[in-house]
Amino acid sequence: MCAKRLEKNCDIVVVGAGHAGCEAALAAARLGFETVMFTVSVDSIALMPCNPNIGGSSKGHLVREVDALGGEMGKNIDKTFIQSKMLNKSKGPAVHSLRAQADKQAYSNEMRKTLENQEHLTIRQGEVTRLLTEENRITGVELYSGAVYHCRAVILCTGTYLKSRCIYGDVSDYTGPNGLQAANYLTDSLKELGVEMFRFKTGTPARIAGNTIDYSKMEEQFGDERVVPFSFSTDPEAVQIPQKSCWLTYTNEKTHEIIRNNLDRSPLYSGTIEGTGPRYCPSIEDKVVRFADKNRHQVFIEPEGLYTNEMYVGGMSSSLPEDVQDAMYHSVPGLENAKIVKNAYAIEYDCINPRQLYPTLEFKNIKGLFSAGQFNGSSGYEEAAAQGLIAGINAALKLKGKEMLVLDRSEAYIGVLIDDLVTKENHEPYRMMTSRAEYRLLLRQDNADLRLRRKGYEAGLIQEETWQKTLDKEKAIEAEIKRTEHVTIGGTPEVQKLLEEKGSTLLKSGTTLAELIRRPELTYDDLAAVDKERPELPWDVKQQVEINLKYDGYIKRQMKQVEQFKKLETKKIPEDLDYEKVGSLRIEARQKLEAYRPVSIGQASRISGVSPADVSVLLVYLEQYRKGRQ
Repeated sequence: MCAKRLEKNCDIVVVGAGHAGCEAALAAARLGFETVMFTVSVDSIALMPCNPNIGGSSKGHLVREVDALGGEMGKNIDKTFIQSKMLNKSKGPAVHSLRAQADKQAYSNEMRKTLENQEHLTIRQGEVTRLLTEENRITGVELYSGAVYHCRAVILCTGTYLKSRCIYGDVSDYTGPNGLQAANYLTDSLKELGVEMFRFKTGTPARIAGNTIDYSKMEEQFGDERVVPFSFSTDPEAVQIPQKSCWLTYTNEKTHEIIRNNLDRSPLYSGTIEGTGPRYCPSIEDKVVRFADKNRHQVFIEPEGLYTNEMYVGGMSSSLPEDVQDAMYHSVPGLENAKIVKNAYAIEYDCINPRQLYPTLEFKNIKGLFSAGQFNGSSGYEEAAAQGLIAGINAALKLKGKEMLVLDRSEAYIGVLIDDLVTKENHEPYRMMTSRAEYRLLLRQDNADLRLRRKGYEAGLIQEETWQKTLDKEKAIEAEIKRTEHVTIGGTPEVQKLLEEKGSTLLKSGTTLAELIRRPELTYDDLAAVDKERPELPWDVKQQVEINLKYDGYIKRQMKQVEQFKKLETKKIPEDLDYEKVGSLRIEARQKLEAYRPVSIGQASRISGVSPADVSVLLVYLEQYRKGRQ
């Protein structure tokens, strides 16, 4: 007599409840599909196991784009931040990035509340151990308990939990982050299905008791006086709240000597750690070795929340032994008597080679299987949320029989992120940076709604009212730009006085408001006193008017570059193209193209090992191929 087991049916299964899993599950459910989200612990929903912040350089762009498409991260951090700051304000608007310190517990609680109250979404604690397929198509998942959930699509958002191992010194514990249960079985199921796996690592610094810190030896870091919300839907007045301070201190030669004297005990250098770590977020021992000429490194002391006294020691992640950590942290000014609450540690985990994915984040060889987040070889909460949202949208669109959403490099940082993951060779956890975006003047964080709201509306995540507000905003911006280009300002005493005060060249003849705004030393608001017919406009409309006028020439130049880029992106490559039949292709190019199976000429041109000459050969062949099919 065979044992009975629980069997359930749903539309979409999401494996994991981190930042990718939350966005994926919400998107799928909001698009009307019965969605079940599995997590090894419901207490780990939207967990922030490392840094207690959202946003930052380029990452703030991703959060804004997630919000513009209908995601949740921006709204959630607006509810739960304790300090907010716009980074890079001394530079141009292309690199301005919002960053907020989060109350970690409140962030997790608020996201959980949102998930629990979402129609069509069920949260289930349990470990998914096996994927069920028929003829390379997803049919369901099996849990450790033996229960089976039949479904039509699965989104893998396993984060750092697959066969995870936390390490410091000679202590090695097979757990997930923060001592949570690891997921030890799914890797084997993936390998059985032919999925290529990597072993990556990341790390986190110690947490210390805030009441044992001497803040007098540190520099206080304040938030912005006027806070800008992450979400375009958040009322700016709602986020003008009292903020918590962060603190800046530095390592010193004593710190570095302690580290150098104990490198032989570091798992990073003894070979204990197998996984590849993130180059752009190195441990403190890595910094000391790689930047031997530097006699100090920045250390940011950041509050973990209003509910706790714990402080995060930013810039000093480590996997050194406990006694070395104790000496190392105590050598930093202000931390001489600090009590360590949690040791720093490195964490190794299994993830996939993301080049097995289409730009839709669906596996090429397993229909209905999508993946997102650190499981795709990326790092960061924001990168995870962005991928989770796209995977959730596309799983739903696939089940609806509609064309899936692909953002290209000229449309969004999300497009750059996903294209880099699925096209380029990444031998370490991928981190988003503004320098990766070729068209960053067009892809500013301030215009994410104007760029992407339409995509979110067409996908079904943006409501009619929100879309109409965006259209009204577009019209207001266009109308005000047009007005400033037609309003002439003469050299009246009032105007000349204003120009003199601002250090701007006096007028010899009349000029337009637009030309005055284009002057580097003048702003749109500066000219309010001499612009008698100015309409009352929201701050974000005025911001767009000023940026579009000041950077008009640069913006037009980038738009021409985008036109050229789009030509290659729109030249699609048939899925079943036999590259062996493409004559004159170099062997390396043929092998790379066969392995990557690019969806367009544009994507093919970005594959390492495919030269411009190979692209030309491919273009000629595709033209002949299409004529032969007609």
